[in-house]
Amino acid sequence: MEIENPQPYFFGDIGCWSERTDVHKAASEGQVSKLQRLIQSGASVNIVALDSITPLHEACLSGHTQCVRLLLDAGAQVDARNVDGGTPLCDACSAGSLDCVSLLLERGAMANPTLTSHTASPLIEACVSGNSDCVKLLIAEGACLESYDLYLGTPLHVACVNKHTDCVKVLLNAGAKVNAARLHNTPLHHAAKNKRVELIQTLVEYGANIYARDQNDRKPVDYTTPGSPSAACLKFYETTPMSLQELGRLAVRQTLGTEGLKAVDQLDIPKLLISYLCYQ
Repeated sequence: MEIENPQPYFFGDIGCWSERTDVHKAASEGQVSKLQRLIQSGASVNIVALDSITPLHEACLSGHTQCVRLLLDAGAQVDARNVDGGTPLCDACSAGSLDCVSLLLERGAMANPTLTSHTASPLIEACVSGNSDCVKLLIAEGACLESYDLYLGTPLHVACVNKHTDCVKVLLNAGAKVNAARLHNTPLHHAAKNKRVELIQTLVEYGANIYARDQNDRKPVDYTTPGSPSAACLKFYETTPMSLQELGRLAVRQTLGTEGLKAVDQLDIPKLLISYLCYQ
């Protein structure tokens, strides 16, 4: 049941508690004109419904950029938290809405908000949804490549679990740790479980350890079907060492580190070498 209150009572800088209001509904459904009328009539844009969800959360989760803009212009808190600590940026990334993500970041949303164990980082949410452009934008804004989720692992784990090869490539080229482990599971273990040959090849090219063992003492190849393309791919890498050229690239990238990789295209070296270092 909706609580009508023409002059809502405010406490702190959030607004009053209420059931889901007309403002929430308009934001969620992308009803721009209705939302504008409600704001002009004095409705609070920071009113929180159950679970501390604001209209801005609703608009972001549905990917309604115009509603997001209206709410922000009217004073909506860009980093408002829901009951689990999630921000509107987390929701926009979950929706895979590049426009909403871009707008929120322009308005000062934190790319690395402090989160609880119940909430994934914006970068992890973007890797779940599989929008590589969102991933690129978040990384450009300083999103932590190794943000860790208790249940999901790092963004690279998440991208591999969800079979988003484009996101994997963006993360790796930005310097994500290819052998990061969750319960000894590496991204390569997930790629093998999903039987994704292109994903396996990409991870190995970036230095994935094909001999890494998980909590069950199993290597990535142990999760493939004998005789399958993914098994053949991993068996090939086990018997064929990397070339000196490939090892040199990995050594240079490792020496540069994550911060140094951002300046690779500014090095005074031939463009072909820059392209090689960036896996282009």
